[in-house]
Amino acid sequence: MYKTVEESRIEISQLMLPSNTNFGGKIHGGFILGLMDQIAFACASKHSGSYCVTASVDKVDFLNAIEVGELVTMKASINYVGTSSMVVGIRVVSENIQTGTKKHCNSSYFTMVAIDNSGNTVNVPGLILKNKIDAKRFIKAIKRRESETSKNEALSLVYKNVDDYLEHLQDYRIKIDF
Repeated sequence: MYKTVEESRIEISQLMLPSNTNFGGKIHGGFILGLMDQIAFACASKHSGSYCVTASVDKVDFLNAIEVGELVTMKASINYVGTSSMVVGIRVVSENIQTGTKKHCNSSYFTMVAIDNSGNTVNVPGLILKNKIDAKRFIKAIKRRESETSKNEALSLVYKNVDDYLEHLQDYRIKIDF
């Protein structure tokens, strides 16, 4: 079975309230992450037809602060499918509803895994790529996975051979006390 990206595309909007702020008066990043996790769940569950759990979250850069009273819109779509996993791309935009000014606040990728009632992984439908944008997003997801694998392999070498890397720490603001 295969589904198109469009079949599971989700968009949600929510007005930002004072109760969602951090100590600096801006919308709390953790609140936004929670909303992103919700839309990732909805998108992945819609594609898979199964309950989904969050396996990982790619890098999240908060590009612009979100103010109280702004309308935040999140758009999510399936960018990649594996056997039981899916990468959900999410874009977050806030809008000043008085002026209509919009700003891109962040984009991120959530890896979601479809499971059954016993917690076992289940196969998800394949993905039909209908245009070059769908293909670009799928290819970029593959490249991110390959890059993450290479990074993890390089980092594991540090743990195995930490003495080989200690001399590289001279340019950092640290004191080695062992």
